[in-house]
Amino acid sequence: MMAESEILFERRGALGLITLNRPKALNALTRQMCLAMKAQLEAWASDDAIRTVAIRGDGERAFCAGGDIRALYESGKAGTPYALDFWRDEYRLNAAIKHFPKPYVALLRGIVMGGGVGVSVHGCYRVADETAIFAMPETGIGLFPDVGGSYFLPRCPGRTGMYLALTGARLKTADMLQAGVATHHVAAARTDGLIALLAEGGSAQIAIDTLAARTSESPVTAYRAEMDRLFEVNSAEEILAGLEADFADWSHRTAAIIRAKSPTATKLAIRQIREGAQLSFDDCMRMEFRIVSRVIAGRDFYEGVRAAIIDKDQSPNWKPAALEDVSDADINSYFAPLGEKELVL
Repeated sequence: MMAESEILFERRGALGLITLNRPKALNALTRQMCLAMKAQLEAWASDDAIRTVAIRGDGERAFCAGGDIRALYESGKAGTPYALDFWRDEYRLNAAIKHFPKPYVALLRGIVMGGGVGVSVHGCYRVADETAIFAMPETGIGLFPDVGGSYFLPRCPGRTGMYLALTGARLKTADMLQAGVATHHVAAARTDGLIALLAEGGSAQIAIDTLAARTSESPVTAYRAEMDRLFEVNSAEEILAGLEADFADWSHRTAAIIRAKSPTATKLAIRQIREGAQLSFDDCMRMEFRIVSRVIAGRDFYEGVRAAIIDKDQSPNWKPAALEDVSDADINSYFAPLGEKELVL
């Protein structure tokens, strides 16, 4: 049963305010938090007194660092239904945010990763302060950039989304704006003022624009031409060959980062992003549920979490260990229909 304080809902005038309230766990999501938030969004959608919804994370360190990975690891290892139930309900929440009929404002402070991206990026406004750090690091734990990554990543400028998916690169505020992950920058000192303006019930767009500020030049912009050129090709092997044949230090560093990730997860990410570019949001979520259903029945996710979170030796033993040993047939199997177990939105 969810502790009442894990997620808070309050009315402030015309604003429905959600606070993710697990600061010691970097506001990581649990299944019960996802269920509670989806139910509250449904109630506020039909409440004429609520004009706007905003979501924030408690504490200084994180908006939301993702799902509670340790709980998912333990469930999957024990064969309990929690892990798959979590992903099903998380994806339903992502869809509810995408289709929410009122302005939805994510107030991004500190870490915004994994599941934290899923409860922010699909809303119409993503307001980042100067401390925000975005990443989709899933391939490093044998997972893939889910929570709608197959929809928003291919819609980032150029091949930025593919680069983010395969490297898990961290973006600061200026880069988040360039990538389209954030829509506005409002300084942390002005966030309470923004909440007060939203509570007054006027236009969310005007309230945000009133307090928004410019940021410095985006560091990632300097590598956009290289990203667009080297991540355009169709396979992981071609991407890495191009990076390693390039003369730039950036290219070689990027190749080394990708080679450290799960080969299976890397190929899954490439396929999901290329498929997702042609799919509707809801079809992307159905596709991701097919993939994650197979991932938790496999091996690399557990090995990745073990190495990163459980034992913390940072030395995962991926199987297969090489990209060339992951066949197209292997990858195809993750995308096969689930029949009666398909995600229902």
